[in-house]
Amino acid sequence: MVDKVDDAQNEVDGSSRARPAGAIRPVLGGGDPYGTHRVVAPEGALPQPAWRLDNDFSRLFGGETLVAVDMLNLDAASFLQIEASAREGLGSPATLEGRDRVDEATAHIVLRTVAERGKQHNPVTGSGGMLVGRVVQAAPGAGAGAPGDRIATLASLTLTPLRIDRIVAVHAGTGQIDVEGEAVLFASAPRAVLASDIPSRLALAVLDVAGAAPQVARLVRPGHVVAVLGAGGKSGVLCVAEARRRGGVTAFIVGVEASPQAADELRALGLCDAVVAADARDPLATRRAVLAATGGREADAAFSCVNVPDAEMAAILCTRDRGAAYFFAMTTSFTKAALGAEGVGKDVDLLIGNGFAHGHAEHTLAMLDEFPAVRALFERRYG
Repeated sequence: MVDKVDDAQNEVDGSSRARPAGAIRPVLGGGDPYGTHRVVAPEGALPQPAWRLDNDFSRLFGGETLVAVDMLNLDAASFLQIEASAREGLGSPATLEGRDRVDEATAHIVLRTVAERGKQHNPVTGSGGMLVGRVVQAAPGAGAGAPGDRIATLASLTLTPLRIDRIVAVHAGTGQIDVEGEAVLFASAPRAVLASDIPSRLALAVLDVAGAAPQVARLVRPGHVVAVLGAGGKSGVLCVAEARRRGGVTAFIVGVEASPQAADELRALGLCDAVVAADARDPLATRRAVLAATGGREADAAFSCVNVPDAEMAAILCTRDRGAAYFFAMTTSFTKAALGAEGVGKDVDLLIGNGFAHGHAEHTLAMLDEFPAVRALFERRYG
């Protein structure tokens, strides 16, 4: 863990300092609900695909919510890529000293990205994450959250204007980063006001992937065969739990997991009918493992929650004709999935994971209460 990277933002680009905490900012007109008024480049873009956003919070625009940021939760694919880049730049050994150096290098990569782009938008993976903080000021027309409320963003950091003044700590095991800084949420950006009884780290971990469970609920029915790839990770565990809830005792749920530790934790939950060891980057081996577990039945619905590239074909080959393969991971390639399914003659509905579903935060938090073992696992990992 790297601790107290003081004034690192100035080391990166000499950006302006934050205003005093709680200072009221003037509110200007012209705020667009979708945030196009904060796009610096390219002109006419929406905030998510834009290269750079305006993160000058000395003034706000109508509809904006100013947030004092406490923590970032980088999505798994982005954090792994950043950490790998940090290791490559350092040539760091796997020692405690090396771990600290990797964390520090990771912090500086994040700072550089935010300084260059005005948001945490990984230029390699194209993904971001989410944040937790407290509302400082809500301009007229803003979304949910009053000053003082603790909120979690449900929109990606790739479209959220952000300024980091200091990185306090990097938690490599969770992809969470403690920071001091500010962000702005647009009127259209979903967010959740957090209850006092949910720890911030747990909220970050769960709400980062809260869109997964409602999508499973729409696709899984009693009697279905369900395959979840990367089933031991955050989104994978939630998919398994929701599949059991929707499919009941007649559904047959297979968890596919490459990590022995994650596989053991998944088995301990007792929600899967089978947990198989397979690397989703090997589609034929994954298919064989799933069919062996199901007695030769292909999945009615397969959910890919794998945080590494090249897992598209494993989900497709495990799915029956006219079944659904749902890709929740940010590493998914549309080209590989579409052309790959065509190439193997699979008439499968290919669904791109949408991190937003109406009521998805409440849905997922309620599921933690329904499955206390799942909540306990998340609390051990992230709480």
